[in-house]
Amino acid sequence: MSSAPPRTIRSYVLRTGRTTPAQAEALAALGPRFVLAFEPRRLDFARLFGRAAPTVFEIGSGMGEATAEIAAARPDCNFIACEVHRPGVGALLRRIAADGIANLRLVRHDALEVLDEMIAPRSLAGVHLYFPDPWHKKRHHKRRLVQPAFARLVAERLAPGGYLHCATDWEPYAAQMLDVLGAEPRLENTSAGYAPKPAWRPATKFERRGARLGHAVRDLLFVAR
Repeated sequence: MSSAPPRTIRSYVLRTGRTTPAQAEALAALGPRFVLAFEPRRLDFARLFGRAAPTVFEIGSGMGEATAEIAAARPDCNFIACEVHRPGVGALLRRIAADGIANLRLVRHDALEVLDEMIAPRSLAGVHLYFPDPWHKKRHHKRRLVQPAFARLVAERLAPGGYLHCATDWEPYAAQMLDVLGAEPRLENTSAGYAPKPAWRPATKFERRGARLGHAVRDLLFVAR
């Protein structure tokens, strides 16, 4: 049974971006091996990856540049990346093939539904949320992903000691994240406020764009009690 509340507002809008021929080719050739179908049943990580290893879940992998770099740099971990946009999934599949990455699987579906339906409680070693849409306008703040229900669901899916790592270049959203995550009793901040940038997070295109605009990036690192 689903433990998440019914959702009528989503934190993303499906774009009709063009899928390039190379991305479409990667989807056709590699999708059957690396892309998981959404199903309302728990994943068996050991069976999925052919080994028992810490598993990290990424929400919104975008075009997959940072996702592929992290997975390649941490071969001792398994990674599951969620992305709803087809071109992004195709681009990440191309990186998987180019870099020979074996410890990464993708799901093209709403990440909260995947967390709720496919990920068992207390099973994840980590959750990554990098540069989610900040929904700048006040009337759109209700669309922001980091809300109390999100914090509760992530806390339930993390194993004790597992981490949630967020990063954003939008200061008002960073402050909201800090308040929301700090109010979740099953999560503990590893810092007095924002965290130093962990070594495992490479710079993303959003971070580089934010730097050009003068936006400081803020990292948040919480662990499950």
